[in-house]
Amino acid sequence: MEYTRIPDTGLEVSRIGLGTWAMGGWMWGGTDEEQAIRTIHAALEKGVNLIDTAPVYGFGRSEQIVGQALTQKKCRHKVFISTKTGLDWKDGKVFRNCAPDFIRRNIADSLKNLQTDYIDILFIHWPDPLEPFEKTGKLLGQFLKEGKIRAVGVSNYSPEQIQAFQRGGPLHLVQPPYNLFEREIEQALLPFCHERHLAAMTYGALCRGLLSGKVTAAREYKGDDLRRYDPKFKEPRLAHYLEAVKQLDHLARERYQRSVLHLAVRWVLDHGSDIALWGGRRPDQMEPVPEMFGWHVDQAAMEAIDRILAETIKDPVGPEFMAPRSREMQ
Repeated sequence: MEYTRIPDTGLEVSRIGLGTWAMGGWMWGGTDEEQAIRTIHAALEKGVNLIDTAPVYGFGRSEQIVGQALTQKKCRHKVFISTKTGLDWKDGKVFRNCAPDFIRRNIADSLKNLQTDYIDILFIHWPDPLEPFEKTGKLLGQFLKEGKIRAVGVSNYSPEQIQAFQRGGPLHLVQPPYNLFEREIEQALLPFCHERHLAAMTYGALCRGLLSGKVTAAREYKGDDLRRYDPKFKEPRLAHYLEAVKQLDHLARERYQRSVLHLAVRWVLDHGSDIALWGGRRPDQMEPVPEMFGWHVDQAAMEAIDRILAETIKDPVGPEFMAPRSREMQ
């Protein structure tokens, strides 16, 4: 395992963090609580010491599972918990809400769910256009002073929104989507973070499973599964993305004796991200974690990857479909 220190915090976290969205069940076709807990334990055994969750993941269920898993192992003091605030829900519909009273209630609920008295990293999940970003930054700065949280982050923010947030209080991390198929942050956000010494904890390294090498054209997604609404998983785009996966897998095996999954995660770590979040909900999904380290994607392979993507992805699309609505649209 590789570790990195988050600037100005003293927190030294694993460069792979466990993402727990799917453990909450909502938007992922349900959950198996016992299996999810074993997955967390398996990740810890592989050297992962950072777990990322959020209240909206299963409407509290993911946080509760994380809390139970750490309590069972009695290892809270060895693990860094990253959670979020700023998303509200009503009748199963999710919307942005950074109203101060809501954030305070949200954090109190998270502390209860997680069975802890502090949060290591608190992110604003999505920017709320109805609340001044500076005001939200100031509020999280107060929580930092009070010891409720140890580091402040924002997720899905633009550089301009980050600058406004920083006028109100300190900021340590950003959490945008980033993977081989979703590279929009390379244009402005990643350079901005490097200039400002903000740690980049990126999510979606496997692009909702597309880069795992397990997705096929015949696979069906049922119920509330997020991928039913993802334009990447619909033809004719899906065929293009699967062809890219096939060629990337060939490159990984020929050059590194590894799979496309390994290549996808290592590429994120070698391409500007400090921390890559790896989602999982089964213990066996943690088996490849140690294989991510001890090697790097060299420049020649980086160029080969770019060529493959340029030749196969004819109509690229980003993760915009995941953006929750504003309160004014409720």
